Amino acid sequence: MSSVISPPGPQLLRRVSATAVLDFIRASGAVTVTQVMQATGLARATAISVCEELMERGWIRELENQRAFGQYQKGRPARRFELNESAGYVMGVDVGIAKATAVVSNLRGETVGRSSQPFPGVQIRAEERIPGVQMTAEERLAVIDRTAMTALQNAGVSADKVLAVSVGIAAPVDRNGEVLATQRFWELFDVDLKAAFQDLHGWNVLLENDANLAALGERWRGASVGVDDVVVILSSERFGSGVIDGGRLLHGSHGGAGELAFLKQVEGVGDTFGIALMARTWATEALAGKAKTSLRTHTRQGVEAEHVFDAAADGDDVAVKILDRLADRMARVIGAVATIFNPELVVIGGAVAKSAGVLLEPIAERLKEFTATPPRIAVSPLEDSIVAVGATRSALDYVEKNSLDLVLRTQEIAD
Repeated sequence: MSSVISPPGPQLLRRVSATAVLDFIRASGAVTVTQVMQATGLARATAISVCEELMERGWIRELENQRAFGQYQKGRPARRFELNESAGYVMGVDVGIAKATAVVSNLRGETVGRSSQPFPGVQIRAEERIPGVQMTAEERLAVIDRTAMTALQNAGVSADKVLAVSVGIAAPVDRNGEVLATQRFWELFDVDLKAAFQDLHGWNVLLENDANLAALGERWRGASVGVDDVVVILSSERFGSGVIDGGRLLHGSHGGAGELAFLKQVEGVGDTFGIALMARTWATEALAGKAKTSLRTHTRQGVEAEHVFDAAADGDDVAVKILDRLADRMARVIGAVATIFNPELVVIGGAVAKSAGVLLEPIAERLKEFTATPPRIAVSPLEDSIVAVGATRSALDYVEKNSLDLVLRTQEIAD
């Protein structure tokens, strides 16, 4: 018995048309009705009607018609429309070990406000190689919320104009936004942030692994624009990676795709401690001995990774040897990742990226020892904003996918 497939109804067709028009205008600057017709295949009357509907809902605006100076045009000037980028806003939040950062952006992804605040009582001690945390989940939530509200204040944006918030945390997160809190370190980030932001502000909240967001940010505005097979390794305090395969972000069954705990089994690596932490650790070990090094000038305040990189650039022998050890260790890490995922490009990201460029050549020289498929290597230009940039992209993706189901604040006022 054959079944009859009913043709799509007028409401569905209208929705498809509105989505197509909004997507085109969002990806363009000012456009005319003729350009809308050419891009979507809609008849003129339908294109005009859809544009007017999108204007009423607040998503686009009509520009004043202006004739080119000194030129004569017969008839009325063409109507022109563009995205109303301030119709709503998105927020990207990076919840790290020691601080929270929030970035507010308009609907074109342009940053309009930012705030970063530390978590009191959190220290990363080189000798222990783990974060010392004396905060409750409620205290961490309070800092994150204060950071978000300060970013909105700096942007001059009210909380009710936020259409979506994407939050990156240093723990596996599955496709449903659930945290895989099976390790003590991951449990630090399982503070029920989605429910808290929903209760406090009514926001649509997306929770994601920070390295996954870093991968999205890199592919949007970083070193891997246009690359479909890329691994981004956050490399500052602990290693974590986000994997894009064939243009698609990988999650795994429980959000664990890209987790690098297996590095504990890799010879010459043995843990997931990142470049910044190991630079501090090895420098501290050197200072405990009798080695002659300019790093001793930082003993009172504590030696940091940037001190090691700066000293190596000045030819300090101890610092140069530390960078050599870091390059060898990173070659082994990237070799293992390349063997598993076979990416075209591996990007070193995080705050340490601004210094890590000096490691690229020695890493590349050694990489073929550890994998049969060595990828290209780059450092991220996004530095410590990499997760926030990816979170912004994630929030924009949500808004763009669900635009016609979202009610803009301007529309509520008009009603």
